[in-house]
Amino acid sequence: MSVPKALRAAGATAALALCAATAVAQVGAPPQVPTDAAKRAEIVDSVCAALNKTYVFPDVARQMDEFVRAQLADGAYDELPTVADLAQALTRDLRSISHDRHLGVVYAPPDIVARMSAERDEDEIEREEREAAARANYLFKRVEILQGNVGYLRFDQFAPAEWAGPTAVAAMNFLANADAIIFDMRYNGGGSPSLIQLITTYLLEEPTHLNSFYIRETDSTRQFWTLTHVPGPRMPDVPVYVLTSRNTFSGAEEFTYNLKNLERGTIVGDTTGGGAHPTATVLFEHLNAAARVPYGRAVNPISGTNWEGVGVIPDVPVPSERALETAHVMALTELREAETDARRQFGLDWSIAGLEAQLNPATVDPAVLASYAGTYGPRTLTFQDGQLVYQRAPNPPMAAVPMSATLFRFEEIDYFRLEVVLDASGQPSKLVGHYDDGRTDESPRSGG
Repeated sequence: MSVPKALRAAGATAALALCAATAVAQVGAPPQVPTDAAKRAEIVDSVCAALNKTYVFPDVARQMDEFVRAQLADGAYDELPTVADLAQALTRDLRSISHDRHLGVVYAPPDIVARMSAERDEDEIEREEREAAARANYLFKRVEILQGNVGYLRFDQFAPAEWAGPTAVAAMNFLANADAIIFDMRYNGGGSPSLIQLITTYLLEEPTHLNSFYIRETDSTRQFWTLTHVPGPRMPDVPVYVLTSRNTFSGAEEFTYNLKNLERGTIVGDTTGGGAHPTATVLFEHLNAAARVPYGRAVNPISGTNWEGVGVIPDVPVPSERALETAHVMALTELREAETDARRQFGLDWSIAGLEAQLNPATVDPAVLASYAGTYGPRTLTFQDGQLVYQRAPNPPMAAVPMSATLFRFEEIDYFRLEVVLDASGQPSKLVGHYDDGRTDESPRSGG
């Protein structure tokens, strides 16, 4: 049996390199390492030993051990020619027992094994990992203020706070004056609890117990609380929405689950992936294989359990591709209900109508659209390829997107809409321009 080499938990780049190399190998390049009966047996032995030593549930580890050994004895793996093929089959079989998506076996090509096995200075490794994460901006993708002063933040990984902290702080301070905040977790695969702590602290006033991790090997539990201080203002009363998808996983699920249980956020989207176990990677060097072994489990202080295997169920279930617009409308509606200023009410109503039109597109008969074509003073409508095109010289033409049979919006500008006014006989008589500050202007029809 091979002696496994455990990777550092912080070795994100090494683990990602291994997964990337595995993906490349499984599509045919570079050449893969072959197996034989002895190697298949040794890989099964090594994986089972790692599971029995570390896997979070000892009884499940024993069940997985018995199952894959029975599969091996029954010849289920005999026709698998490469380590990559065996790794895929083992992952499938182990998950059929554990239903644990964090658990898996992967192929480790020789060059990756050499890199991961080399004696290297820990500080040098961490510097390389940190530099690579910084070049990717710690996967912070987008921060902006949407219509109605609703903040939006998308980041696709919870990098360690000691790395990504300044970026997260900058993002949260950018959102400090928003009237509501949408966190987009639809593409976030997880990461470090430390960044969860940092970002969540901005949303809560008092010290709050967020989550705990129980570690099987040491029979110990580590608690994670909000921080005592964050740079910039906190936002304990700002409405929060979290967008989810089936790709929302691990640490991103923890962030979502914490806010759900604290009743601090509304979850909008699909049920998440269902991975609640912290994981370490064990490398079997001369076998060109590695195992991702969950060694603990999350314990929420409110629910007493976690989201493993079931995911985080959204408060508002919608397809993930519609989650942003849905949450934005919800945020604006909540703000509108509390608003007393008439001008602000008009602006919120304007934004809500535009978003609802995107969620529920209007369909207008092309013959009706064609009947609107004509000249209206400085404005013109033409019918092209089944849609209306609007132009007011010297501005460029824009496609008119129906909000109703007579009201149109434009993708290029969100402050202007166009209404076609019909006479008593149902024929277009003028155009009325509507603006998001309440102004209107009219252009009577002057030509066909």
